[in-house]
Amino acid sequence: MARKNLIEISAPSMARAEPARVEAVQPRDNRPIAGFVPQERSAAPVGGITKTLGNITEKMERASELERQLAAGQTIIELDPSLIDASFVSDRLAIDAAELAQLIEQIREHGQQVPILVRPHPETKGRYQVAYGHRRLAAAREIGIRVRAVVRELTDGQLVVSQGQENSARTNLSYIERALFASRLEERSFGRDVIMAALAVDKAALSRMLIVIRQVPLDLVNAIGAAPDIGRRRWLELGERLEGADIEKIIAELSADDARKISSDERFHRALVLATKRTAAPKQAIAQTQVSGVPVMIKKTVSGATFVFDGKTAPGFDRFVQERLKGLFQEFNKDRGA
Repeated sequence: MARKNLIEISAPSMARAEPARVEAVQPRDNRPIAGFVPQERSAAPVGGITKTLGNITEKMERASELERQLAAGQTIIELDPSLIDASFVSDRLAIDAAELAQLIEQIREHGQQVPILVRPHPETKGRYQVAYGHRRLAAAREIGIRVRAVVRELTDGQLVVSQGQENSARTNLSYIERALFASRLEERSFGRDVIMAALAVDKAALSRMLIVIRQVPLDLVNAIGAAPDIGRRRWLELGERLEGADIEKIIAELSADDARKISSDERFHRALVLATKRTAAPKQAIAQTQVSGVPVMIKKTVSGATFVFDGKTAPGFDRFVQERLKGLFQEFNKDRGA
């Protein structure tokens, strides 16, 4: 039996329901049966009872099969976008406005070709939570249409694995967004096996992702943006160069109006340059003094003085002076009247 025919079931004596009125019928698990509308009682003569019962039985079997497919997540239905909440863990920095506008035009022209994946909301009855398809959901909201979706019962772990694998398969997230996703999953106490499955990476690659997030502050990542063309090696390089750099100054420069007008890849390169620059400390003038008859060189700067003992001419003299420093300091204070 074709799936299309299942979705199009309706009674001939009733007006056709609006697209996927999934809220209209509540099956045993309180989830809607897409497209199924119970048939009104027919006024057929007694002689047609067998045929009528046969039709009812056939439709009930179709409805049961549709319900089974819906529970297994095999049926595409249409949902009101206002009933769908975001995933409990974000996997992207922000939806690019230009990319979203392009997706909106594509959906307007060709319709939504790929459904999103949602689960019944674990905390709010009657609502859903999206696993993947955030951009398609945002586009449907913008257009004002219902969104085509597969509804599937998912645990938190299954949701994040589906979310990560879909984005990996569609090369939808940049390296830094994937690294942030890994970090957020770790913060929520997901095991490394779940995180590796979600991102389709091995243990070494995951470790490098988490190193980048530890080295590059989140505020700086947000100031740079997704940087889709910047890979692992460059982010690791930036993390290393940030040691000792004025990160607040870099963030301020990348947040300026002129920097916000350039692409996030260009902001990354600007951050790399800024992190490489170091404010060189001014060289202090050193005055050297040799005390006549004493094997000690005195080097003076603005902030202090250094005594350099000539160990060849007078071996052990440095220790001799060191042992008497306390007494010399007390004598110094006495002469100052301290």
